[in-house]
Amino acid sequence: MPSPSSVEPGASPPRPVLPRDYNAASDFIDRHLAEGRGDKLAVIDDHGRYSYADIAERVNRAGNAFLALGILPEQRIALALLDTVDFYAAFWGALKIGAVPVPLNTLLTAEDYAYMLRDSRAVALLVSDALSPTLAKAAGDLPRLSHVIASGDGPSAFADAPRFAELCAAAGADLAAAETTPDDIAFWLYSSGSTGKPKGVVHLHGHLVQTAVLYGGGVLEAGPDDVFFSAAKLFFAYGLGNAMTFPLHVGGTAVLMAERPTPAAVMKRLKDFRPTIFFGVPTLYAAILGDRTIDRGASSDALRLCVSAGEALPEDVARRWTDRFGVPILDGIGSTEMLHIFLSNRVDATKLGSTGKAVPGYELKVVGDDGAELPPGELGELMVRGPSTAAFYWNNRAKTVATFQGDWCRTGDKYIADEAGFHTYAGRADDMLKVSGIWVSPFEVESALVGHDDVLEAAVVGHMDADELVKPKAYVVLRDGLAGDAAKTRELQDFVKSRLAPYKYPRWIEFRDELPKTATGKIQRFKLRG
Repeated sequence: MPSPSSVEPGASPPRPVLPRDYNAASDFIDRHLAEGRGDKLAVIDDHGRYSYADIAERVNRAGNAFLALGILPEQRIALALLDTVDFYAAFWGALKIGAVPVPLNTLLTAEDYAYMLRDSRAVALLVSDALSPTLAKAAGDLPRLSHVIASGDGPSAFADAPRFAELCAAAGADLAAAETTPDDIAFWLYSSGSTGKPKGVVHLHGHLVQTAVLYGGGVLEAGPDDVFFSAAKLFFAYGLGNAMTFPLHVGGTAVLMAERPTPAAVMKRLKDFRPTIFFGVPTLYAAILGDRTIDRGASSDALRLCVSAGEALPEDVARRWTDRFGVPILDGIGSTEMLHIFLSNRVDATKLGSTGKAVPGYELKVVGDDGAELPPGELGELMVRGPSTAAFYWNNRAKTVATFQGDWCRTGDKYIADEAGFHTYAGRADDMLKVSGIWVSPFEVESALVGHDDVLEAAVVGHMDADELVKPKAYVVLRDGLAGDAAKTRELQDFVKSRLAPYKYPRWIEFRDELPKTATGKIQRFKLRG
């Protein structure tokens, strides 16, 4: 078995140093058996509890089952799976044989799935029974897709598909890791596709441990006694680290939840399993706070830390959460391209309203339209470089060249950095508004609106007035039981004027029951532009 990753003594930043012969499954799975951790609880899902030895056996059996189907190194295996232990087995089993798992968003349409299956040229599809009706509409006319495997014990739309559990039961429990290197392709993640077709983001065997050490260890200070619970799902980058690689790297315990992360479902897991670290998104934190019956007594009494990503966390939400639950939220930003969070607040270095400082091991710069680095205090696009940067976008050379510029990655996010290195989010590059000749950040206006006790969520976009000039328009979701009317509109407008420069207030407010979002919880502002 390859030696596990190590950290170079005295290195700054402390990036893991990997041997030339390296398979991520050996590091994250097999290492725990070699270190005597086989009996330790690794995973809790909706069906049971699994030790590190249990997980290792499931991984080996899954890998052998894939080999028995004739799946070869570098071939893609699409995973349309809910968050259960089967995801662990399939993901790491594929990596261990040198194949490439491709987790798919579980909330997409048949058209989306057909595109991804065709684009990835997946030779196999592993699908949870609950998702099978939609996937069945997508899986026709795909000559490269040779195998469909059913996960679960319920009815499947793929009536003749073999069961994953049965394939694994018939497979051997011993499996040697394929001879791979840190630079071998390990897995893909598809971007959210909120502004176009999803892009296949290609990551390497060496990337997973980088985020686990630099963010999981360097920022969260995670250890073997931690219990990790992520409302963000395993199918995208944020959840993949939270609920799998971070706990596996340190020998901790992960709590998985297959159902949607509603406030009730999330609070039940927090209460029942007593996690120490919870990972959410701003909309979920706001929704939980919107129910005034939920307090610290309904949460985990072991909770020491909360994390937010996906979108910038409004300062008011962060403050109210800490006041009610007694636990801070560390706001950060990551991306599918960088695999996890690269800019974050820390327990010992927090500035509310900011996204924090660079995660150790990553470098940041804010650049102008000409690409030149800007001094502190000036608005520009954030760029990042670090050891977990994706290799490229699959079959998209133009976008690869535009995004990955040397060892720097363009984020598409507008930021302002201060002298101390704290970065304040100003919105996506294509969301910025110019009002009265001055740039306005929609996020700044949204944060002001959310600061009002009656507002649950808000989204701000540009809208033409009678003179065809752009002004801010807000879409607002009020707390349950409240109605939006002209009086409430004036009240919210005055509230924003009291907090921001007057020209930034929303000239129009439209009240909605909900806002359009991606599956990862990001508000889709482009759907609100009219």
